[in-house]
Amino acid sequence: MLTSDALQAHISGLKSSLALSPVYVFSGDEPLLMMEAMDQLRSVARTLGYTEREVLMHERYFDWSSLLSAGQTMSLFGDKRWLELRIPSGKPGRDGAEALKQFAAQMESQSPGHDGPDTIVCIVLPRLDSKTKTSAWFSALEDVSIAVQIDSIDRSHLPMWIAQRLKKQGQSVESGSVGQEALEFIANQVEGNLIAAHQEIQKLGLLYPQGALTEAQIRESILKVARYDVFQLTESILAGDLARLNRMLDGLKGEGEPLPLILWSVTEELRILSKLQAASQRGESVQQLMRANRIWGNKEKLYPGALRRVNPLKLRRAMQVAAGLDRQAKGLSAAELPADPWDGLRLVGSLLR
Repeated sequence: MLTSDALQAHISGLKSSLALSPVYVFSGDEPLLMMEAMDQLRSVARTLGYTEREVLMHERYFDWSSLLSAGQTMSLFGDKRWLELRIPSGKPGRDGAEALKQFAAQMESQSPGHDGPDTIVCIVLPRLDSKTKTSAWFSALEDVSIAVQIDSIDRSHLPMWIAQRLKKQGQSVESGSVGQEALEFIANQVEGNLIAAHQEIQKLGLLYPQGALTEAQIRESILKVARYDVFQLTESILAGDLARLNRMLDGLKGEGEPLPLILWSVTEELRILSKLQAASQRGESVQQLMRANRIWGNKEKLYPGALRRVNPLKLRRAMQVAAGLDRQAKGLSAAELPADPWDGLRLVGSLLR
């Protein structure tokens, strides 16, 4: 499976339609990056003659025969075609799984024409879990396609991503710590919302000429458009990043996120951390236990650091606070806790710094 960088190299090397794969499979949960990657590939395909575009959306009662006939039906106008199949749920169902395997077998048996495939099929999926990646239908697709995984931008890489976007429009931040603080300010304002981040960066290009932007210009122009989710919140707790945790709690509270869901998620992370800590003290393999608890991605990197940093007594106290907050959220009394459960979550974060 290709990364975004490997896809860029593939696109750069497309000099003729013969270099195009008849099938591409895109997966990921970041709409902006997904859209941009597909637009780049589609733009190159258009220059190579794929001028007719058709989009299929998988929903209830979807007719899978439209996909199976894609590689066999000639274009109405004799042009080469670009066909997109979007599966927003990532779950094609039993009939869809069989159809996708049949489609993959059909594509494998076909040989491209003298000037490349007549139809390029692009299948668009959300971010895939490990079970889906090992499913028979996805494995069959992967064998006959170029599969591309579009990863989200990690918070630690967001300032660099913003700087690269500014550079593309001929702008930059001031040098040194002042410029880095300006990038961090933008990142804090747009975290979790790359489409809005893209728009805010474009706005800077409209407001100011090319060259270095001052911190004052940036602070006057950038709106707070950050969006947070519970997954990111628990990441900030595991990382011991109290400043980020406080920003997220403010944002989630302002958006009306249900407190019980957040409390459940935080309590679950504390429980797993306690289990890993106990296993580590017994000399057991923490890596094996993480796999057993289906911990992957960024959290797989954060847990070892949290285990080294967090005192067992403070972890126990954090679990007691979380249990008290759960009682408090249900209207029961919880002694020695802040009156506002959201402030109690800040206390949990401070114990795990």
